[in-house]
Amino acid sequence: MHGAHRFSRTETPDAAASGPTRRAVLGGALLGAAGLAVGGGLLSRADAAGSQAAAAGTLRVPSDDVAHVRTWMAWPTKSSIWGRQLNGVQNDVALIAKSIARFEPVVMCAPDATSASDARARCGSSVTVISTIPVDDLWMRDTGPVFRTDGAGGRDTVGLGFNGWGNKQTHAKDALVASRIAAYDSLAFTRAGFTGEGGAIETDGDGTVMATESSLVNSNRNPGKTKAQVEAAVLAAYGASKMLWVPGIKGQDITDDHIDATSRFIAPGVVMVQVPPASRTDIWAQDARKQLQILSNATDAKGRRLQVIRIDGPDTVRSNSEDFVDSYVNFHVCNGGVVMAQFGDTAKDAAAKQVVAAAYPGRQVVQIDIDRIALGGGGVHCSTMQEPRA
Repeated sequence: MHGAHRFSRTETPDAAASGPTRRAVLGGALLGAAGLAVGGGLLSRADAAGSQAAAAGTLRVPSDDVAHVRTWMAWPTKSSIWGRQLNGVQNDVALIAKSIARFEPVVMCAPDATSASDARARCGSSVTVISTIPVDDLWMRDTGPVFRTDGAGGRDTVGLGFNGWGNKQTHAKDALVASRIAAYDSLAFTRAGFTGEGGAIETDGDGTVMATESSLVNSNRNPGKTKAQVEAAVLAAYGASKMLWVPGIKGQDITDDHIDATSRFIAPGVVMVQVPPASRTDIWAQDARKQLQILSNATDAKGRRLQVIRIDGPDTVRSNSEDFVDSYVNFHVCNGGVVMAQFGDTAKDAAAKQVVAAAYPGRQVVQIDIDRIALGGGGVHCSTMQEPRA
């Protein structure tokens, strides 16, 4: 998912770089534990809102659950990337778009007029499709701009210097998506002092961010930069004051282990982690348990000990591929709703939906089958980027 995704089994990247396919084994590894909360109830939304309001005037990336103007998405068209899966992947993208459009506006970026017409036919009238911001692939979480708000009616955008996940995939168009969306919105755009992707960084909107070292402290994105230098640049871009690092895994998937496949901020002081069953011992399982351990013992920028919500991954999925990403936590929060995946494991799907619904009271949780995207190493969150209101 993000942490997982982008797969390029057949495509030659811009720069010479071969490397593992998408989320090559994350799928089976992030199956998880029981849906239970550790350490009491969630921090109240009022408390969170108060903390954010106290920082009015400071530009920072807000949490995913603030009110949105719209969600941005991208329409995939390259058989060089997706091969015979392309049609199914397009149908999944359309389903995600239509599901989100039940709650808020969706703008889909297509590469040209012809593909825009196809996207409109599949997405229906509830989704706005434009061809003025061309794209290479569907992963808007990583190619789109990071939006910041100041709590006083101001907004701007930051570009994370998308480079095809370390030059693993062609990205001439995708590298320009962030600045072009900023221009579409008439918002100021600046380039962050590091290279990375939106799926690599989770923020609580209240001063704390978290990421895997494997994805950001990596010579394929930030050559010559130390961990401390990358951290300083991330904090500056996100308007945050504390960074939580987990080790992650280099070189086993195209993203070098994005955090949003495993761990997500739910609210200030609260994270959700998808963890594997005891029977799993592979590197992805070890990674998930390590994230759980580190975050369970971490404190945030305000000194709060993190409350951890554990969520179980499915025991079975509708695919035998090692590339398949079965992450429930790669969901997208939208105005009044949460759109997340289901994988055909009736009991685990229902339990995961219940855990997410409890984490987001008052929001309708919609589960959809996006197996074609999951096979490509991603999920709902990977394919979307929210634009917050000022």
